[in-house]
Amino acid sequence: MSSLKFDNVTLKFGGITALNNVSFEVKPKTLYAIIGPNGAGKTSIFNCISGIYRPTEGDVSFGDSNIKDLRPDQVAELGIARTFQNIELFENMTVLDNILIGAHRHLNYGPISSLLYTKKTRKSELAARKIAEEIIDFLEIEQFRYSYILSLPYGVQKRVEIGRALALNPEVLLLDEPAAGMNNEETEDIARFIIDIHEEMGKTIILVDHDMNMVMDIAEEVMVLNFGEKLAEGRPEEIVKDSKVIDAYLGVG
Repeated sequence: MSSLKFDNVTLKFGGITALNNVSFEVKPKTLYAIIGPNGAGKTSIFNCISGIYRPTEGDVSFGDSNIKDLRPDQVAELGIARTFQNIELFENMTVLDNILIGAHRHLNYGPISSLLYTKKTRKSELAARKIAEEIIDFLEIEQFRYSYILSLPYGVQKRVEIGRALALNPEVLLLDEPAAGMNNEETEDIARFIIDIHEEMGKTIILVDHDMNMVMDIAEEVMVLNFGEKLAEGRPEEIVKDSKVIDAYLGVG
């Protein structure tokens, strides 16, 4: 298992500084949360980790690998998967097919084998199908297995996106606002699944969300960002008492 480290990362877009000298480390099998107001730089951190953005300064490492210059597919190959703030599923495909796309990392055959549908191809496809079915059962979306994404409730779509990321069998799972736009019941369901993924699957999870109650209930460590700068870091019970955090984000005394 590998630690994920941000080392003095600065990210600039012209004259705009999205991240300013941010450092943190997420130990293996930790449920780590990043919070902060809109525009604080939370999603920018995810984009730097997953290869969508390249830091202007500093390093991003995963275990012994410096990943700051890797493409998103190379980052995924190392064992880092993510979901998105806005759902990025294939709407005209079924739940099963969307999750199978995540399992493509495990397929072990080329185009010729695919055309001939060889024994190796069949074996690989069956293995991917088994992965997808286990995830569908785990996330309790069996009844939607063959449903098209565009016909599903928002909360179920969020679960499917988590399922697609899990199908890569990542070591680290980046969850970008998994409870955004959900009602209380849906939020409780997502929180339960996040805990189960962390505890039963042993995944390292980095979570970004605005639902403070959920974050403080389930996170083991919390980092607070404000205007692209690290404001505080610690256990949830420490963060809620930090005067700088209260002034910048929580807004309560």
